[in-house]
Amino acid sequence: MGFIRTLHGDMDPKELGFTYSHEHIVCRPAYWKERGEDDLLLDDKEKSKLDVLDFKRYGGQSIVDATAVDYGRDVHAVEEIARETGIRIVGTAGFNKSFLWDAGIKEELKPLIGPYDTYAQWIEAKTINELADFVIREVEEGLEGTPFKAGQVKFGTGYNRITPLEEKTLRAVARAHHETKAPVHSHTEVGTMALEQIELLRSEGVNLSYLSLGHMDRNPDPYYHEQIAATGAFLSFDGIGKIKYAPESTRIALILNLVRKGYEDQILISGDTARKTYYKHYDHGLGLEYIIAKWVPRFIDEADQAGFDGKKLIEKFFVTNPARCFTFKK
Repeated sequence: MGFIRTLHGDMDPKELGFTYSHEHIVCRPAYWKERGEDDLLLDDKEKSKLDVLDFKRYGGQSIVDATAVDYGRDVHAVEEIARETGIRIVGTAGFNKSFLWDAGIKEELKPLIGPYDTYAQWIEAKTINELADFVIREVEEGLEGTPFKAGQVKFGTGYNRITPLEEKTLRAVARAHHETKAPVHSHTEVGTMALEQIELLRSEGVNLSYLSLGHMDRNPDPYYHEQIAATGAFLSFDGIGKIKYAPESTRIALILNLVRKGYEDQILISGDTARKTYYKHYDHGLGLEYIIAKWVPRFIDEADQAGFDGKKLIEKFFVTNPARCFTFKK
């Protein structure tokens, strides 16, 4: 029997409940901070907490916070939100994508990773196994030296390319996964390079049923999605509410296409809500309540009209599938 690792300890997967599979709650990415991009700084714990409470009010129970070390996470603030709201939060070890690594490393991290000025310097200087050891410590001991442990490991790649340093972190995360049995999550830029990521993971011997691939709806290509699903990996449709990329009708059609093909057990849904303007209590955005309060009823209606059982599918996407995806399997 496996378990899910939250910031407040390990739990039975059956207790996870309604889950957003990819969010950001409190973070100050150094890359964006250095460039004055205030919209990308979720820097007010109390405002983030109000949005988490909205999610809870509509029946939400758990959130996977996908913020890695290079994206300016605030472990203590997120842990406090989990404790104060009663929402279970899964933390993330590992890395994001390479263009973020030109940013400066906060001083508090340097005793843990060494005297490097940027993440790129650190990643370049260390071996794959040394980077893996850092990720393993974040899963088994705690994030950034805290007692709050990660419940998944993450890597990322850029748009239509995988740089040598990104491949290095991918392999480090794969090896950390083998040591810890933590589930693996990947950032794909605009939904690209998923199949290439998969081939690299296969070369490291990773069982792809442990893998979830982010931002699949940013590349609205049904054939591509079917190729990915055939590997056994989970597909994360985590751009819900971002109409600037595609209307909800496109996302729902992509999801229902995968259901028709028999892949309903490999679908995750979330919002990747990582801007002030996406949050209700920062800047009047749709907020963390949007998916559970408004998108879910719409999906049920469209799925029912298409001949499916919409409520059953929602149970899979937000309860059953996350419980399987985020389980440490011994």
